[in-house]
Amino acid sequence: MSFKGIIFDLDGTLLDTIEDIADSMNRVLSENNLPIHDTEAYRLFVGSGIRNLVKQALPKAHRDEATIRAYFETMYRRYKENCVNKTRPYDGVTDLLDELAARDLKLAILSNKADEMTQYTARTLLPEEYFTIIAGLTDESLKKPNPQKALQMSQEMGIDPKEMIYVGDTDVDMQTANNAGMYAVGVLWGFRGEEELRANGAKKTVAHPSELMALL
Repeated sequence: MSFKGIIFDLDGTLLDTIEDIADSMNRVLSENNLPIHDTEAYRLFVGSGIRNLVKQALPKAHRDEATIRAYFETMYRRYKENCVNKTRPYDGVTDLLDELAARDLKLAILSNKADEMTQYTARTLLPEEYFTIIAGLTDESLKKPNPQKALQMSQEMGIDPKEMIYVGDTDVDMQTANNAGMYAVGVLWGFRGEEELRANGAKKTVAHPSELMALL
């Protein structure tokens, strides 16, 4: 198969965001005298948007809808203020993007992170001129693994979904890729492991960004 475009997840795929996410949520919890979590725990909380992360981070006794909504609003503000403190591209990502752009592949980013933060972190820390589309979450009903946004991107880029690679680091990403009829590639440097990626439909797993070039 000759691939013409790639859609990337953002957190855990292009950017290592886990420390800023953990720091922000832990500060919210600490300020409210609730138990915090170590950074590793947040690797299991991420992937389905900030609202879901807040729900997972809260003690089970505090997961009623009103409390989740209130803590989501606080976390959103806190993370917005601190989302690029420690976040950086993973080693090899910038070189990969340079090479892909040089080959004239069309690139896009699709994240379950709120669109405002997706736009800010991606455009601040990555070469935005390489991406045809950058999109985060604007509507809970369109959250991955719903393939609608991925398919819309494919259409806007003028590429058949079968000619698209979808790259991500979680079960949600692999499900999105397969739901959209795209070639699912799981990255092993992100927030989850190979077993989860394979179990959810990864056609290929890669241990370093440079390994993606072998698919082209």
